[in-house]
Amino acid sequence: MIAEDAATLFGILSNADRLGVIRALVEAGPDGMKAGDIARKIRASPSRASFHLNALSESGFLHRERRSRTLNYRIDFKTIGALITFLMEDCCKGSAELRNCCSMRLS
Repeated sequence: MIAEDAATLFGILSNADRLGVIRALVEAGPDGMKAGDIARKIRASPSRASFHLNALSESGFLHRERRSRTLNYRIDFKTIGALITFLMEDCCKGSAELRNCCSMRLS
């Protein structure tokens, strides 16, 4: 990933509701979630959630699938992974000992 593409993706994520959507869908895993469930999870009105879901879908962060009368959204783990890799690829100048900071979970 090049810096310009990463900057564009970070721009898309520079909103608390969108970050909430991403976190909810990462937690949901490959099955994703219905749009209404996402709206409730991030405490957004359906129209506000729809606005953010559309932006995230158009940017490649999400896959949208119609199931009967509802829309289901899934995270695109390749896009998220590429963005994280872009950030971390030069972490700690390759030092295995220092790189452990990147694998520790925050509590």
